[in-house]
Amino acid sequence: MIDLQGRVAVIFGLANKRSIAWGIAQQLHAAGAKLAISYQNERMRSEAEGLIHDLPGAEAFQCDVSSDEEIDKLFAQLKERYGKLHILVHSVAYAPAEALKNDFVLTSREAFRVAHDVSVYSLIALTRAASELMTDGGSIITLTYYGAERVCPHYNVMGVAKAALESTVRYLAADLGARNIRVNAISAGPIMTLAARGIGGLNDMLKAHAERAPLHRNTTQSEVGATAAFLASNLASGITGETLYVDSGFNIMA
Repeated sequence: MIDLQGRVAVIFGLANKRSIAWGIAQQLHAAGAKLAISYQNERMRSEAEGLIHDLPGAEAFQCDVSSDEEIDKLFAQLKERYGKLHILVHSVAYAPAEALKNDFVLTSREAFRVAHDVSVYSLIALTRAASELMTDGGSIITLTYYGAERVCPHYNVMGVAKAALESTVRYLAADLGARNIRVNAISAGPIMTLAARGIGGLNDMLKAHAERAPLHRNTTQSEVGATAAFLASNLASGITGETLYVDSGFNIMA
């Protein structure tokens, strides 16, 4: 059984109970970690506070990951509240809706910038801040998707951003390994989250995934959460810079 007693985890991207981050939060909580849940703005506050009622001991903090000032403020609060940090979960991705509906060739400069700022650069900024509190080492986990490697219809600029995210994981892992801070990505199969609904043809993606994957089913939040708990634990002490697939084996199929 995974034991995360005495460890503090900060989770970004927990919007509601359909979020992949919700499955991760549940598993980390069950393993004994103290949770700090970040919500984007005041509008999201009530949703975040409602979620932590089901995670006794968790606390909510505001932070827009596109703002360096808010990131600095959050980690100052985390240092004051917890002293140290052991786990960072980055489950954040965004691209303007039109960039996911139109052909990829029509991606605007602004949509490209926003997708990479929110979905990729935020991992760098959060890792930089978190690593200062990971004085005992730590585990940083982000979420990616198969669209980083292969063309997935309607995924468009998010596929390019996820490819950049996976490369970012490797560079961060190389930077931070000497400090015993591990950085990994989980490539989850398609899951019916609120964010995923913005991708055209999601139902077709889910159907194709279940038909072609060796396990002949879709991925669940809890499976992704269990993998995150493993990566956060000492059981994964030798794993860094990797992308682990939790997709029922879909990625191995031709």
